[in-house]
Amino acid sequence: MLVDTRGMRCPWPVIRLARAMRSVAQGEAVRLLADDPAAPGEVSALVAERGWTVDRTEVVDGLDWVIVKI
Repeated sequence: MLVDTRGMRCPWPVIRLARAMRSVAQGEAVRLLADDPAAPGEVSALVAERGWTVDRTEVVDGLDWVIVKI
């Protein structure tokens, strides 16, 4: 599942990620695309709080791609 939050500022990227994570099964992943510089830090905090795993983080063309597994 892809959650595209380009143009959204925190806290919206993490809110959208949390909503998407509700609909995935154990072992599945959600890809978050964000252009807010605060998003990676906010995502890391949410992931630690919820016990999820950041599978991979990449920056491509100035956009953060974060892959989170439940």
